[in-house]
Amino acid sequence: MDFSWSPEQRAAQDAVAQAVRDVFEDSPVTGFFTPKHWRALGELGLLGLCVPTRYGGRGLGALETAGMVEAFGRACTSTGLVFAASAHLFACTVPVAAFGSAAVKERLLPGLCSGELVAGNAMTEAEAGSDVSRLAVHAERTAGGWLLTGEKSFVSNGPAADVYVTYATTDPDAGHLGVTAFVVERTAAGLTAGEPFGKLGLSACPAGTVTFDGCYVPDEQVLGEEGTGGAVFQHSMGWERACLFAGYLGLMDRLLDRSVEHARTRRQFGHRIGDFQAVSGRVVDMKLRLDSARLLLHRACWEMDRGDDATLSVALSKLAVSEGALASAVDAVQLFGGRGYRSEDGIEAYLRDTLPGTIFSGTSDIQRLLIAKELGL
Repeated sequence: MDFSWSPEQRAAQDAVAQAVRDVFEDSPVTGFFTPKHWRALGELGLLGLCVPTRYGGRGLGALETAGMVEAFGRACTSTGLVFAASAHLFACTVPVAAFGSAAVKERLLPGLCSGELVAGNAMTEAEAGSDVSRLAVHAERTAGGWLLTGEKSFVSNGPAADVYVTYATTDPDAGHLGVTAFVVERTAAGLTAGEPFGKLGLSACPAGTVTFDGCYVPDEQVLGEEGTGGAVFQHSMGWERACLFAGYLGLMDRLLDRSVEHARTRRQFGHRIGDFQAVSGRVVDMKLRLDSARLLLHRACWEMDRGDDATLSVALSKLAVSEGALASAVDAVQLFGGRGYRSEDGIEAYLRDTLPGTIFSGTSDIQRLLIAKELGL
């Protein structure tokens, strides 16, 4: 088994990391991302990493995509921007590329890859978070298409999005087999995107509600077939739970570097604080979590590229990365002490940005349920 990147892969990752540093040093993200930021990501190829080249993507497999996202997460100090771009790609662009009609792919994928368009994943509802088989948003048949009605309560990128991938109940009696996936453009009559709401972290990524009031969606904008929305969603979640969380590997790497430097230079009681086992032990745990999580994530992506059933590996990877990143952020706040609690050093931002990783894309408890099921429990 080869654990190394090829020289060409490493060079591509280093080039993206340097380009990200250059772009965002000149144009830092201080609030929500702007169209300028988004187009810059498109120009760097980060919005279409795993999309076929014929549509403007880079055509990479899951493992190479994860390597590029990790480089992005390491270089970009705005984790909210990394998250926004990854949610756009894996939760929205991937299902359009995999399940969209030929006409939809030709019309939307080039703009989604270039940064001309922003996409939002409209799945979560007030009463449907982990249980996505009971969606209140419903779709009724009409001439040539469907009428969607209801509200999605938490749509990342929602206030800025031009395109939404959404899911609605089309057969209430069929459970998860009664859910259908749609791609809906913001200009569709009956669609209203809410204003951004406040949230704990990932501040560069706006989030809000999306309401459908008899919103007409033509048949050609169904993703997959009627009733296959559950399969479409799980396909996108496989990519999201693996490759999106590569961005958190980059964050963990950056946080480890900052913690090592602080432990080397901060002095107390006449010694570097890194000389104290209470401090060095925390740093060692951060390194252990990072390398363990990276190996699990790479295995999950490797299995995806082979076409294997990666359900177990993806769940293990998502759980390890999300929980590991949060634990390391807590350790860093403790290690930096008062400076870790103050906003000017940015350490507390790591804590705010890692906490939601244990919630979105399936909570940690949901991952444990999936793992238990795969183990036969």
